[in-house]
Amino acid sequence: MRGLHADTGYLLYRLGLRSGQLFNTFLQESGLRLRHYALLRFLATSEGALQRELSSQLGYDPSAIVGLVDDLEKLGFAERRPSPDDRRSRIVVLTEDGRAFLRDTDEAGLRVTNDLLQPLAPAERATLHALLQRVAETELNS
Repeated sequence: MRGLHADTGYLLYRLGLRSGQLFNTFLQESGLRLRHYALLRFLATSEGALQRELSSQLGYDPSAIVGLVDDLEKLGFAERRPSPDDRRSRIVVLTEDGRAFLRDTDEAGLRVTNDLLQPLAPAERATLHALLQRVAETELNS
């Protein structure tokens, strides 16, 4: 019988949990959670997105997206605007305050990653990142 640490899926799960815990601890000061941060990061790469697109791209339940966007709007980090393609729809866009928040959190994100990956040499970190990115892109595009 194999031990838990022999299972790559389990190790990824545990490390993902630990990474989320470390980053959530940092984000708590701002009143946000990792889900908010992920949504902000996604918006930073787009000109805006419909809530249903956010749901599908981030893998969150549509009802969760509504609450997350509400939270970000209250903080002034995101806003809903009329869609240029369909006046009945609204897109969610990142505000300048949201961009500033992301810039301010970049260093904390790097600290969390560095803490988690401390046992690895820089070349090993780069290899791990490239491999995880390849798996994630394949998974997300399927």
